[in-house]
Amino acid sequence: MYTKEAFVRIVQENEGLIDKVARVYTNTKEDEQDLYQEIVYQLWKSINSFRNEAKITTWMYRIALNTAIAHRNKEKRRLPVEPINETLLNTIDTTDTLQEERSAALFAMIKTLNDIDKGIILLYLEGKSYDEIASITGFTPTNIGTRLGRIRQKMTSKHTP
Repeated sequence: MYTKEAFVRIVQENEGLIDKVARVYTNTKEDEQDLYQEIVYQLWKSINSFRNEAKITTWMYRIALNTAIAHRNKEKRRLPVEPINETLLNTIDTTDTLQEERSAALFAMIKTLNDIDKGIILLYLEGKSYDEIASITGFTPTNIGTRLGRIRQKMTSKHTP
């Protein structure tokens, strides 16, 4: 049984994980904040079902990705999907560094992928092994390797003029 304090500590230690998932699966800051809150809520509802059979981050990614995909599917049914406003995505504060610019460009490319590919590339960029990604997504490690190869091809073809 997890206490409220233990849960808050877990969320604080892994807020970057939640933030990245929310950022990749939304198009506006408001939607990102809503999804972040929904992920935290789903984690809270499920925390006592965590059996320590995997890393806490693996469990959190599974909940976060499932919540993000469900949230996105619900939004698709409710509102027509609007294309990403490239002007807003590429608006960079003058105080941004080169690293922040590259990060923004990477997130913009990731947002063009389908929901499954977004999750896989996000996990890969977090340094997760093929086995860990497979455990989170339910695919085989071989399938993860194949999918990552295709994702790289998609992103490279979109990036090259």
